[in-house]
Amino acid sequence: MNITLSADEEIIERARKAALGMGKSLNQAVRDYLEQLAAGEEGLDAELEALRSLAGRGNSGGKRISRDELYADCLECQRGA
Repeated sequence: MNITLSADEEIIERARKAALGMGKSLNQAVRDYLEQLAAGEEGLDAELEALRSLAGRGNSGGKRISRDELYADCLECQRGA
């Protein structure tokens, strides 16, 4: 199914660059987001758990990362921070 979205041109360009940074097209990034959204809370929880396990492999000093911290980090990445 095709959908049409409207957004500010600057936001679209920043999103396109962010998607390219992830090795995706903007179209693929939107599809991935919609899949996550459709999966609901369970899908989000599973993804965050996967991120937690990866974070534990880094130099966190054994600190557990909360869901809120992961979400905030994710938002910063999406903003290009």
